[in-house]
Parts: sequence; structure tokens; C-alpha cells
Amino acid sequence: MITDLRLQQFRSYSDQSFEIGAGVNIVVGPNASGKTNLLEAVLVLARGGSYRVADADLVQFDKPWARIDADLSNGQRRTIKLTPEQKPSKSYEIEGKAYQRLTLQHTLPVVLFEPNHLRLLTGSPVGRRSYLDDILEQTVPTYGATLRHYRRALAQRNALLKTNAARDQFFVWNLRLSELGGHIVKARTDLVETIRTEVQALYQDISRTATEIEILYDTKLNQKHYESQLLHNLESQLDKDLLRGFTSVGPHREDLGVSFNGRPASETASRGEARTLVLALKIIELKLLEQTRGVTPLLLLDDVFSELDGARRRALTEHLSNYQTFITTTDADVVVQHFTENCTIIPLVG
Repeated sequence: MITDLRLQQFRSYSDQSFEIGAGVNIVVGPNASGKTNLLEAVLVLARGGSYRVADADLVQFDKPWARIDADLSNGQRRTIKLTPEQKPSKSYEIEGKAYQRLTLQHTLPVVLFEPNHLRLLTGSPVGRRSYLDDILEQTVPTYGATLRHYRRALAQRNALLKTNAARDQFFVWNLRLSELGGHIVKARTDLVETIRTEVQALYQDISRTATEIEILYDTKLNQKHYESQLLHNLESQLDKDLLRGFTSVGPHREDLGVSFNGRPASETASRGEARTLVLALKIIELKLLEQTRGVTPLLLLDDVFSELDGARRRALTEHLSNYQTFITTTDADVVVQHFTENCTIIPLVG
């Protein structure tokens, strides 16, 4: 866990240091006081990148660099340096050793819960795919690289589609997409099966209802023969893809299907039901990271605590005791009442 943090020329922080508590850290301040920027710094420290902006935008305007320094409870010291030049650069230093990229073993497991996640069920499939991919990048050593290679191959095929290239130029990219897509979907379906076995009981415990939850990986292709079926579809739908100008089949077009009592959650779930399920998914994510990584993950709650009602707040706090947590809020009283001990207030001013 993090014991102290220093931010220099990072977002809204010129040079500020923070002492971090081992339990729940409540980051309180008015809007535009830098609460989310602080959580973003923790995420960059843990995983090497932001969920909001490109690396160059993390550096204060007109400044030549930004820096994050942190001490961890295991005695490790971590430093991240960013420069916003024409080709933005980023370097890492862990226990005195320099790295240009963080491998999975050098990252810190972290779960982020922010307002957009509350619309996970009702939003576009992009958010649900990202939810699965984010977990897999933190738990499967090769997944991040496989996903990057898939996206590059997809971009190459899409570029060919827009230039009306000769048909024989597509086969190599169809083959590449099929191979990589098979690995991606196998990892996604295994993860969804793990979630499916956990989510029913957890949802019912939080909601105090008997609602039946079903979660599945939504693809039109046979999952047991996904690679060969994807190759066949890429070949057979080439004419349609040429007319569309994009690749219409593959992991980048698939979804996470969720149903409540046999009906699609996107059509029938109330706001409270949707938030309860997302909360359950985040708790599962925490436990899954802890099991697979063997390290207790960090938990970042960006302005979502106040959006949960009393029952859901209590359910969340029951699962926070073992995690170093950062909660942003404009009203500390809303949060503090749920934590009678092991709570650190980090006040910010506008």
C-alpha cells in the first residue's frame, strides 16, 4: 500500500505531498479542487497510465515535465516522470531501477469505480468490453499485448477496406485477427464464467431480493470454434465490409449480456438495480485481483459514494475493510459516518 505521495507539475498540483492512511482515505474538497486528479495520480503510479487523458496532458501547461513519487509500505519507492514533448515520453523508477514500460509484475493491482461505471449496463458495449479487458490486463500476463496487437491488425484491415485494396491483400490480416481474436475471446469467456458463479449470491446479499441474475459473453460465433468461425466470417463478409469501410465482426463488436429474471437488464433494470449490480461487479473485481495477483489491490472511488443510497453504501463499506481505499467527495460527512475507525481525511481547497 502507499504511505506517502508527492506530485510535481502534475495536473493541478505544482508541488504537493500527501500522507496516505493504510485504510480509507477520504479526499474532500469543492469542485475543481483536484480530487479526481489525485486519484488519477494514484492510478498512473499503479498502472502507468490515466483513464481520462493522454500522457502529455498529465503535465501542467507550459511545464517541461511532471513527476510522481511514492513510498510503499513494503519499503519500495516508485517514481514516474513524464515529458510532453512532440513525442511524449514516460519513464519509471522502481527501487532505483529504470524502466520504459511497466510489465504486469511491476504494476500495482487497482480497482477504479467512477461515475461512468454506474451506466455500465445502460451504456454502449464499448464500456462493457473495456470493463472485461481492464480486469484481464491486470490478471493475465499476455492479455494486454494480445489486445494491442489485435487493435493494430484491425486498424490495418480497416485502412485496406477504405482504399478498396485487392482481395488477396486481406487474407493475412483476416488470419491475424482470427488468431488474436480467439485468444481474446477465450480469456473474456473464462472471466465471464468466473463472474457468473459469484454475482448471483452477492447481488442478492446486497439487494436483499431473490432477483435472478444471468451474465454471459454475447457473441454470434461459436465460442468453442471461435478462431475458425471468425476467419470464415471475415472472408465471407468482405464485400459488406468494403461497402461499410470497417470490420463488422470480431471481439471489438461483441458485448457482455446481462439479464434480470430472464429479461435484458438494459431494458428492464431500474436505476437502483443497475447500481447494485455494478457495485457487485466491482466487489468481485477486487476479490479476483487479490486472488490472481496475491496482493491486496488499491480501491479508488471517484465521486460515486454519494450517488449510492444508504443500503448500498453499507454494503460497500462492509467490503472495504481489507483494502487501502481512496474516496473523493465534496461532503466528508456523507462518507465519514460509515467509518468509525481507520479513516484518514485528505482536505483540498479550491
